[in-house]
Amino acid sequence: MESLYQKYEMLLDTTPTTFRRYLYDRIAWSSRMIGITGPRGVGKTTTVLQYIKENVDQKKALYITADDLFFSENRLIDVADSFSKHAGEYLVIDEIHKYYDWSRELKNIYDFYPNLKIIFTGSSVLDIRKGVADLSRRAILYSMQGLSFREYLNFFHQYSIEVHSLEQIVSNEIRCKKVAHPLLLFRDYLRRGYYPFGKEEELGIRLDQIILQTLETDIPQYANLRVTTARKLKHLLSIIAESVPFKPNLSKISEMIGVSRNSLDDYLTYMERAGLIAQLRTDTGGIRGLGKVDKVYLDNTNIMFSLVGERADVGTIRETFFFNQMRVHHSIRSSKKVDFSVGNYRFEIGGKNKRRNRGDAIGAGSSDIKTFIVRDDIETGALQVLPLWAFGLTY
Repeated sequence: MESLYQKYEMLLDTTPTTFRRYLYDRIAWSSRMIGITGPRGVGKTTTVLQYIKENVDQKKALYITADDLFFSENRLIDVADSFSKHAGEYLVIDEIHKYYDWSRELKNIYDFYPNLKIIFTGSSVLDIRKGVADLSRRAILYSMQGLSFREYLNFFHQYSIEVHSLEQIVSNEIRCKKVAHPLLLFRDYLRRGYYPFGKEEELGIRLDQIILQTLETDIPQYANLRVTTARKLKHLLSIIAESVPFKPNLSKISEMIGVSRNSLDDYLTYMERAGLIAQLRTDTGGIRGLGKVDKVYLDNTNIMFSLVGERADVGTIRETFFFNQMRVHHSIRSSKKVDFSVGNYRFEIGGKNKRRNRGDAIGAGSSDIKTFIVRDDIETGALQVLPLWAFGLTY
């Protein structure tokens, strides 16, 4: 236990508090059990430690990571028991998915130690989502994604910009006077701004490691798949990365990587939940509310540049950014006439030569539907033409 406390104190001392992720103020920190999930490297651990550092008596909290060697011979519930007896109040468990039978032990800690508040994080969304079924009515689950363009401006360049609603953006009511020329910074964000560690050197190496860990460890281990599945997952990711974007032909892809169509569906779902890809669906959701997959993108533009480099297709980069940023607060669907449908808005993404098709005029099909051109080469918008970078201000 003493070694756990020493590691916790050292980590807390080095935790910065000058910048906080978008999710920080949305979390109901007073709840008895909180789970924060999301892809590797987006700042889950830092967010939790910031809250402890700023709001909790350091002696009444304990941070532990479930993959610590300490747990090769000790149980999580025994740590909770000892911590509770020493008047502990906040137990933070990082990488919880790496602890065997974690959901049952969390349930027991919640039930047997009502004086404790438990906060857990997990990099693999896959096993977390399965385990939370055992924690129904106990845990409040939050999902975190990488930095928005707005957060990048703050974290990388100290530009404090307010959050903008979609309505403000489509009305060209963008308040970003502190950044006179956003396009240069926007291009930098597309390459290295999605992950907080993008400020550091060797971004490519770290991102490659995250991708490999997710494919070789997280998905096979926590989705109960064979380790040899990693090779097929890599092949599938490579196919998606080289496409512009990938329109799934399940029969053809199944044959290429040597799996059944049902297995391919599962692989795509696992990769999506793990933060490697994003699937754009149609509006025809039926009872389940999930439409047919129309296109498959890489999750974010940083992954695109890491996997494809300068061969990354500019059109796919634009669409990937828009899809990635807008999905935090909105349901994004494909559209027959334009690239994306968001509620009653329709968006066509492009560059300087992009023009609205005649059939996509405002009000086409419904007086409530509005169609916009979104371009990546303009600093400000006018009427129905909007700057692409502005859609990175929504969170």
